Amino acid sequence: MTMIEKLLARKAGLPRVTAGDVVTVDVDMCVLIDLQFATLWMQPSRIHDPDKIAIVMDHAVPAPSLKDAEGGPKARKFAADFGIKRFYDVGRHGICHQIIAENGLARPGQVLACTDSHTCAAGAYNTAARGLGPAEVYSIMCTGTTWFQVAPTVRYEFHGSLPAGISGKDVFLYIADAYGDATNQNLELGGPGLASIPIGDRRTIATQAAEISADFATFDADDRLVAHLAEHGVSDFQPAEPDPDADYLEVRRIDLDTLEPYVARPGTVSRNGVPVSTIEPRRIDQAFIGSCANGRLEDLKVAAEILHGRRVADGVRLLVTPASQQVYREAMRRGYLQDIADAGGVVTNSTCGACFGYHMGVLGPGEVCITSSTRNFTGRMGSPEAEIYMASPATVAASAIAGVITDPRSLTE
Repeated sequence: MTMIEKLLARKAGLPRVTAGDVVTVDVDMCVLIDLQFATLWMQPSRIHDPDKIAIVMDHAVPAPSLKDAEGGPKARKFAADFGIKRFYDVGRHGICHQIIAENGLARPGQVLACTDSHTCAAGAYNTAARGLGPAEVYSIMCTGTTWFQVAPTVRYEFHGSLPAGISGKDVFLYIADAYGDATNQNLELGGPGLASIPIGDRRTIATQAAEISADFATFDADDRLVAHLAEHGVSDFQPAEPDPDADYLEVRRIDLDTLEPYVARPGTVSRNGVPVSTIEPRRIDQAFIGSCANGRLEDLKVAAEILHGRRVADGVRLLVTPASQQVYREAMRRGYLQDIADAGGVVTNSTCGACFGYHMGVLGPGEVCITSSTRNFTGRMGSPEAEIYMASPATVAASAIAGVITDPRSLTE
């Protein structure tokens, strides 16, 4: 069996599953976000297990509208009524996938569900993690189970080592351009080169699997992951490993040594990327660093190092959104936020913010944005007449300085 087949079989109590099977599985962690309480929330009469539920205030924090403000008290009442201890309210908040990572909510060999489409981020931890609709997550909260149809799996084998200055975002954009959509497919990622990819960059790759429509994106549980989890006090888990004779739809080799910074043109990430070194000069109005994909402490560090002693180009807005309050505080202690602000950037509160075109950075008609967030879809960050290019935090920071889309190596080499 493949990794995801083995994991789902275990959680369904079955000796074996294969592509096409429909299985009902136990869910180890169910994560609710603030938008669920601000829209169609009804307080349940019972829940399955409060220890398997987490609540994260993340998309609209602090509340930018009356609707969002009305959702907050509902979330707090629900947590209090059912004794839910994993409640990340304003002050402990952040983008849910960052909170999941910081608090060990995703563990190897387990199943995690959340209403956000980028829940696949937790696949970096050898977790079967998937975003589901609010009604299904509500059902999981009450029953502790859900169902999946097992999709065929594509295996990515990493070889070589990730070059300095190349990030998980660049790896993903290369994969998306080279292979396109993965609709109704699972992605399994490993190989001898995996050890050179930091855990945070794995999470970026897993996160962005949503943009190519993969069902699950799950990484091997190697020594680097086990050591990372131990540092965060996580040791109670049973990883899922593929069998040597696992049946894959396709096995694809990625030579990490050959990769360079990539950028996706506006509209889609699939079959729409080019090396930054080959893209035509393109003036920008806004540069955004943040989101569940690239608002990590490491991302802010990269941006601060590029921005240190430099200035954002005239006419360009640089917005930087730490992925969580914990990231914000640590970036402040290390001076990253000072470097960003001194360069003319604006550091915002920890939230999804500009990524989903709701607040703190909405684009106007005709504007051009380069973003390290999750999507470059038309209208995603504001006006449907705006253009969104997607790239790594390093490329975004370099472009903010130059005023045009720029290869970061021109400033770091």
